[in-house]
Amino acid sequence: MLNDRLTRQCARLVLFSALTMSALALTSTPVSAQGFIVPFIGFDYGGDSGCPIATGCEDHNSNIGVAAGKMGAIAGAEFEFNYARDFFGDTEGVDNNLLTLMANVFVGPKIAAVRPYVIGGMGLIKTHVEFTTGSFLDSSNNFGWNLGGGLMVMFGEHVGARGDVRRFQSFTDQNILGFGLADEKIGFNRATIGLVLAF
Repeated sequence: MLNDRLTRQCARLVLFSALTMSALALTSTPVSAQGFIVPFIGFDYGGDSGCPIATGCEDHNSNIGVAAGKMGAIAGAEFEFNYARDFFGDTEGVDNNLLTLMANVFVGPKIAAVRPYVIGGMGLIKTHVEFTTGSFLDSSNNFGWNLGGGLMVMFGEHVGARGDVRRFQSFTDQNILGFGLADEKIGFNRATIGLVLAF
């Protein structure tokens, strides 16, 4: 069973690497390629997050992150880091958070200053749950994916804004101490808005 799991993880890592290299190749044309950095803020909802739905949730716990990459005329690639405090909800006596590190590919035509896009990729989903008494701790590193879409609007050559909505899901089953998951794999949705700094 352990060998099967290692084989699956290795296969996913090879696929992940191939997708990342393909994405970088798509955006390597020096004439049209443009680097960018996007600091962003957002919130998680649905699935295993502390907010069951996007609207009407009394306790939207924000997340922050940054993405950096390269975009061409119709496609691009990025690496993204995101951190969400109190991901499972603001529970007294429990410190919990979620961290994601993803390599993504996005595709969308640039229409004047506007770019609608679809985006997806794979990477790390890390959960951390700790009771403040120090008696229980659960920290889990998982391989997962994300998929969604959004809109980028440039206000000039170097500054713009983008917003998107994505679904995140782990590949492997989870058992998070003290928190019931919607199913055996951790999953949630995320909405963000960010500042695009292109160079």
